[in-house]
Amino acid sequence: MSTLDATRAELGLLVLYLGKAETRDKICRAIQYGSKFLSNGEPGTAQNVDKSTSLARKVFRLFKFVNDLHALISPTPKGTPLPLILLGKSKNALLSTFLFLDQFVWLGRSGIYQNKERTELLGRISLFCWLGSSVCTTLVELGELGRLSASMKKIEKELKNRNKYEDEQYRAKLNKSNERTLALIKAGMDTVVAVGLLQLAPKKVTPRVTGAFGFVSSLISCYQLLPAPTKSKTS
Repeated sequence: MSTLDATRAELGLLVLYLGKAETRDKICRAIQYGSKFLSNGEPGTAQNVDKSTSLARKVFRLFKFVNDLHALISPTPKGTPLPLILLGKSKNALLSTFLFLDQFVWLGRSGIYQNKERTELLGRISLFCWLGSSVCTTLVELGELGRLSASMKKIEKELKNRNKYEDEQYRAKLNKSNERTLALIKAGMDTVVAVGLLQLAPKKVTPRVTGAFGFVSSLISCYQLLPAPTKSKTS
């Protein structure tokens, strides 16, 4: 593959990546929380960027609640323990509710819906739903990591003295474990962000802490959305 072909392929992946509404949302989210970190809740340019970007992001999430509603009514993989199924469905229900209510928050903050008190109430309820979904996600990922760890140990025993990293099944489970570990870290950070936005612990989770956790969480989301690298063909 020539340099031009390689560059064209990389640009194609970049176009594909930036073409997703989800990617643009997470980039805006990084800008939003980065601005929150810089402003630390104080009036100024950074806080204005935080507020305007937060409002702009809500457009990307219009009707997005349908995704988790679909996941809520979809069957779960066979062999999944009942507690993990219940936690997963709770996460879907809470996240779908958050995204549904968030549409009315956007209507209120954009001036279409005039009842400010109702808008703020819906905004707070939606954030509690997001907090609950983040907690459920954290517990699900912990449970799934435990299951993966048990299955990996079983494979290690079966391989005995052979190199476990040469076994395709073990490598696949290791990659899955790494993905779930990253998802666990992100869910934990999102929980802190939700606590900060709700001001449940204002002395400990300040706007700067909320911004820092939200910014890192957004970068993780951007990384998770990266397309799988294509294997170059050798002549």
